[in-house]
Parts: sequence; structure tokens; C-alpha cells
Amino acid sequence: MNKIFKFFRGLWRIFQKPYLINLVLETPAYYQSLVVKKYGMSRGFPQLHITDFDRNFNETVEPYAFLEGGSTPMDLAMLKKLARHINATDYLEIGTWRGESVANMAKVVKRCYTLNLPTESLLEMGKSEAYAGAHKFFSKDIPGVTHIAGHSHTYDFEKLHRKFDIIFIDGDHHYDAVKKDTATAFKLLKNQSSIIVWHDYGATPEHIRWDVMLGILDGCPDDKKHKIFHIDRTLCAAYIPDMNSEDFMTPYSLPDYHFKVDISINNQ
Repeated sequence: MNKIFKFFRGLWRIFQKPYLINLVLETPAYYQSLVVKKYGMSRGFPQLHITDFDRNFNETVEPYAFLEGGSTPMDLAMLKKLARHINATDYLEIGTWRGESVANMAKVVKRCYTLNLPTESLLEMGKSEAYAGAHKFFSKDIPGVTHIAGHSHTYDFEKLHRKFDIIFIDGDHHYDAVKKDTATAFKLLKNQSSIIVWHDYGATPEHIRWDVMLGILDGCPDDKKHKIFHIDRTLCAAYIPDMNSEDFMTPYSLPDYHFKVDISINNQ
């Protein structure tokens, strides 16, 4: 009887406030069911290990703020490693934030482009001046970094007259936005070796964001889907044409290797 009461009480609340239906339709379980039903990928993307690229993995991440909303140090280290893996010379990212990712990539890639909403658009969305002002903090004065103000869904990337070796998608992580940015990214790849990296495929390095995964799959060409992988110890998924894996993420598995972390402050 209690379950029946809750059912009808829930229906009444939805009748009063129809937008509450989004709380049901946007749950992780809902998106997971769609991924499984449409693609049969109940375990997520196959998983690559960082040692697949370098048995003696060693990267320096600088700058890094240890503040809210950014990539993890491992995400940025892996992004740099992937750029080295294909000798990338042209990098594009969607979503600048404080500029940590592009500032790191500028150390290994000759030409870097980063796109973000204009400041006025952020303020019109109700974001604070402090939030808007934090964008580009680390990257605004770096030679070789081009900042683009615009919306990734409407910006004409043809104006850049350039294709890219590696593209980092780290903008809006809702399903529709991920799908659109994914479709755009595949059109901007330079050659058969080019890579796409999606941030926040994982809510943690061991738990999938199924809405993001569905957006990636629905935006990806059918003949490319089998080359998308989760990279362990990161929040990222990546399209890497020259890799293969039959391994999958296993939450709470014991680590088969660990890291040494040295932390120092750079006040410059």
C-alpha cells in the first residue's frame, strides 16, 4: 500500500510541476538503459591502460590550481601523453575554463586553439563576474594559444582554415551538447591518426556518466565507435584509431600500479 501511495503522490507532483519528469528521465539508470538497449555496451567503453602508451609513464602537469571544475592531474598528463603519441602539432579544445588544459598542451603542441562562450554570454546565463573572470587565467598570455569566443554549436570552424591532430571536448556535458560537439569534432580531424578526447565520461575514474557516453555514441560515426576507449585512472574517453582493447573498467579493483606525486608551489 505504501508503494501505491508513493506512486500516486509522485504522479500528483508531476501533474503540479511537469518539469519534475526530467528528474526521472535524466537519471544515470535511465541513460544506462538507453546505452544498453541501443548499443549493448553494459560495461561502458573498452579500457586502455596508461602503460599501453608508455611503460614508464612520466609527465609533468603545470600549471595546476587544485580548484573546482577542472580536469584531474591525471587527465592532463594523459592528454599530453596522447599528443606525444601522435606527434601532434594542432590542438583544439571546446571549453577553456581557467586555461589549465590548453596551458599544459601548449608545452607539447605547436598551435593550440581553445573555444569558450563570450564573457557577456556567461553573465547573461546568470554566472557571476568572478566565474566569468576566471576563464583564460592560465592561458591568456601564452604564445601559440588562440582564444576563440563563441558557442561550439554555432561557431563556423571553417574560419580557422585548419584541421586538428587532437581535440579535447570539455564544454557542456549534457547529452545533447556532447552529441553535437562529438559530431563536429569528427569533421575537424586532420588524418587517420587524429584523436578526440572527451572529459567527464567518468563521474570518477571508476564510474561512468551514462548520459555523456550516450552523447558520444549518438554523435559518433558508426565506423568509429569501436575505436573509443576509457583510459584508466582518468575521467576521459578517447577515440584512438591505432589502439585495441578487450579490457573493461572494473570498479574497486585493486591497483596493479601506483604513482609517485611531487607537489610544489609556483608563485610566478
